[in-house]
Amino acid sequence: MKNLADHDSFVAGVPHETFARMRRDAPLHWTEAYGGDKGFWSLTRYADIMAAQRDPEMFSSAQGIRIEDQSREEYLARRTFQETDPPEHTATRRTVNPAFAKPVVAQFEPLIRDLAREIVSTALDHAEFDGVEHIAKRLPMLMLGRILGVPDDDLDWLVERGDALIGNTDPDFTDTVLDKVDTGAYRMMPFRSPAGVELYDYAEDILNGARGVDPDGILARVLNSPEERMAGQDFKNFFCLLVAAGNDTTRYSIAMALWLLAQDNRLLEVLGSGKVWGTAADEIIRLASPTLHFRRTATRDVTMHGNTIRAGDKVLMWFVSGNRDAEAFEAPDTVMLDRSPNRHLAFGQGGPHVCLGMWLAKLEVTAVLQELSARLAGLEAMAPPTWTRSNFICGVKALTLRPKLK
Repeated sequence: MKNLADHDSFVAGVPHETFARMRRDAPLHWTEAYGGDKGFWSLTRYADIMAAQRDPEMFSSAQGIRIEDQSREEYLARRTFQETDPPEHTATRRTVNPAFAKPVVAQFEPLIRDLAREIVSTALDHAEFDGVEHIAKRLPMLMLGRILGVPDDDLDWLVERGDALIGNTDPDFTDTVLDKVDTGAYRMMPFRSPAGVELYDYAEDILNGARGVDPDGILARVLNSPEERMAGQDFKNFFCLLVAAGNDTTRYSIAMALWLLAQDNRLLEVLGSGKVWGTAADEIIRLASPTLHFRRTATRDVTMHGNTIRAGDKVLMWFVSGNRDAEAFEAPDTVMLDRSPNRHLAFGQGGPHVCLGMWLAKLEVTAVLQELSARLAGLEAMAPPTWTRSNFICGVKALTLRPKLK
């Protein structure tokens, strides 16, 4: 069975066989200390994960959401509102939620469709292309700029820094690989990454007015909110969160869509029927599950599945496992683009930490799928995909494709 604390366990893709064994035989599984961090419990069944999500008093976010151990000083320096519990978490969400509400996101639909059409058309002009670089990466990056309110000229640099930040265990994204070199000098930076220094500097320029942002973007909103104005370290960490999470997770969902289509071209026919546009994106995102887990910390002793979680123990909610639980999903490993209902865990539904960008991500995935199905008769992968080296954010990072046009 794969060691889930080891990032190398994910370099060939998610170890779904390991998660299937754990769901069956050890739904609450203990992993011993590894790489300098303390051991942790893993929740792998859908029902257990959902129960933990709904109980922030028992399973707290306020000591970090990744496996990594942090001192109190490090936690306070690096935390975002993701790493807080209600009522503090709720107060911040009141400020930022309106910018990501479904009706607000719907106003971006014409722009998203235009961008998706241009991106897909440009990619399909090539006899072969990297689906991640030419399609999956492009749309989330361009929309990130619109949401943040930063110039398009800055986006390539910001996304590169965001990749280095959240991909801090993958040598393709950073020279400062978390578990390979001493990152102590960056322990107060997000993800213990030197990219955090550069992103902090960018955010500091926004704070002091040296760098302007669009007044309609989310950054201007949180800086100027009369109710819950964000400033200083909180703003810097929020900025880093948006740069990283606002791009990578949607990118890897679109990349998964491309990989699934290349494996089964019949899915293009299903998409072309026009009958699954209300459900297809959720099914792709369920199967992608790009955020593999979030950690919680137990606030008191609790017994589950014959084991006792002690107060202070780390508990990982493996969304990627719960999303393939046969107790929650019929034929969970099968792509069913018309799956409904589809109450997957990829957006953290069921608790206070539901993903801010949920509606935006679904709209972007849908737009790309619609453009692909309108143009493609087939799609062939020229080689197996390469996957991120990470047990936190995982997805296809390169995939050479050959399109067959209609």
